[in-house]
Amino acid sequence: MATIPGEPISYWMESAAHTSYPRLDDDVNADVAVIGGGMAGLCTAWELARTGRSVVVLDAAHIAAGVSGHTTAKLTAQHGLIYAHLRSRFGAEAARLYAQSQSEGVERVVATAMDLGVDCEIERRPAYTYAADAQHNSEIHEEVDAAREAGLDASLVTDTGLPFATGSGIRVAEQVQFHPRRYLLGLAEDLTRQHGRMYEHSRVTHLREGRTNKVTTDTGATVTAESVVIATHYPAFDRSLAFSRLRPLRELVIASPMDAELAPRGMYITPHEGTRSVRSAPYGEGSRLLIVTGEKYTPGEPGVTERFERLTSWARERFPIREITHHWATQDNWTTDRVPHVGLFHLAARNVYVATGFGGWGLSGGAMAGRMLADLIEGKDVAWAGLYDPRRIHPIAEAGAFVKANLATARHFVADRLCPGRDDALNAIPPGGGAVVRWKGQHCAVHRDDEGALHAVSAVCSHLGCLVAFNEVERSWDCPCHGSRFSIGGEVLHGPATAALQPRDLSDE
Repeated sequence: MATIPGEPISYWMESAAHTSYPRLDDDVNADVAVIGGGMAGLCTAWELARTGRSVVVLDAAHIAAGVSGHTTAKLTAQHGLIYAHLRSRFGAEAARLYAQSQSEGVERVVATAMDLGVDCEIERRPAYTYAADAQHNSEIHEEVDAAREAGLDASLVTDTGLPFATGSGIRVAEQVQFHPRRYLLGLAEDLTRQHGRMYEHSRVTHLREGRTNKVTTDTGATVTAESVVIATHYPAFDRSLAFSRLRPLRELVIASPMDAELAPRGMYITPHEGTRSVRSAPYGEGSRLLIVTGEKYTPGEPGVTERFERLTSWARERFPIREITHHWATQDNWTTDRVPHVGLFHLAARNVYVATGFGGWGLSGGAMAGRMLADLIEGKDVAWAGLYDPRRIHPIAEAGAFVKANLATARHFVADRLCPGRDDALNAIPPGGGAVVRWKGQHCAVHRDDEGALHAVSAVCSHLGCLVAFNEVERSWDCPCHGSRFSIGGEVLHGPATAALQPRDLSDE
């Protein structure tokens, strides 16, 4: 198997402190229970604690260690080609509200970091979306016009400052790049000073809604709360049918040191070439760390090694980088209308809220969601609540993406079950590899370790029953339907699944 250069760890995880908050072992009460300790969850909890409410945060692993610890860390209201889409589908007012809400999210982080004295490497930089070539310039021109109308300080540029040829670009000044994990750990520390309670290794498995709500974790301990916020990236509960309106996508990230004077001076993204996103971060005296993201794909799709190789080749051809020091992957969910779901969880919900579907822009979106959900729980009006309301239905705007996503899920559910017989498939698995095979009438996810021993778990995702697929780079079992991920031993790495894959016995092979 090919070896990916660099250490398989997120730079943000490597360069920030580890956490050791306790597990929830006893029943507790709170005004608000927040499920998920990423950007949206911690921002919501912190905003609520400032109002004097008692808050409990529950995370299945470690806070700020999921998507928020594996991001590219751009904090901007410039989200690719979003404003032309919003204006054409929902009108100029929707685009204006989106720009205002996301911009306020950006500035909320900057102001909070300053107030709390959090050293999270905040740097003001322009954000660019550029066309890969002149054939796509018309898309950029339309986006500039829509972004200006929405209220952003956007300009059309023909020179992006990148060291290679591109088409036109949209430039939005005074955006932000920062160290997301350091920011969130600072937020968590202040939350505990305000008597907020943090619990790690406390995976939520059940939610009982009512006048008061009861959240149950995998240890059997419960939190009884007046309000609940679900900020688990992909909602851990299906009663809203969110799974039919969210599409999980995974992206790869590589990082390499380079001379500071040669590093990009802005934050860049192109929707072309399989998506390419570029920024740099402080990395010692005289150096910057170039961070390149791209190769967007559905979890469970094959060819992750080849995707990393393409991304690495692209970066080496365009930047004078020294060596790849880090590689990792990140994941987010795209809604069928490209607007996040932030607000009441479902039509019958009274005091259960959700924040999801940030489409790769979860830092500004998470900060926005935290402020918005705190205001909604406080009973305040929010100007853009209707724009983000998860209960909204846009039949025309969502129809194409909705049908495409659900047909893909149905195809995986049926076609993936036509896997090979056991003998040839087992023998064909190389050391370090994995495959889904039939064994005694069951679909098994089988991994052969580097010493040649086989390890098998059920291949049926514990979320809604799709078959998982092997990720040869991260050595995980990934579900192509809704993005759940599992370790080789079957433990949940990434929701919406809450239960592990059960072991399977191949002892009579």
